[in-house]
Amino acid sequence: MKKLQLGEFEEIVLLTVAILHGEAYGVSVRKDIETRLGRKVSVGAMQTALRRMEQKGFLKSEFGEATKERGGKRKRYFTITSFGKKALQEAKDTRLQLWNAIPKVVFE
Repeated sequence: MKKLQLGEFEEIVLLTVAILHGEAYGVSVRKDIETRLGRKVSVGAMQTALRRMEQKGFLKSEFGEATKERGGKRKRYFTITSFGKKALQEAKDTRLQLWNAIPKVVFE
């Protein structure tokens, strides 16, 4: 069985691909992360993360239509796979389990 554990940036990227459902390509994912989290993301880091997660089976991609605005280049759209959804659910469950284990007195 493949490893389900995600790094922080991988989790953020997967969540963002899910949020952008159908409109997730490198630039849109990067911009959404920067807008939502106020976190700068380099183009290289984004492309590396997307390719790495596709190789791990968390994402799949397909090319869209060529456009004049992009000089005839096609966008590569990413979607989350069932394996990626499972990894996100496991990450969420783990975080909730940890949060729920913190004694209430800690936050008083």
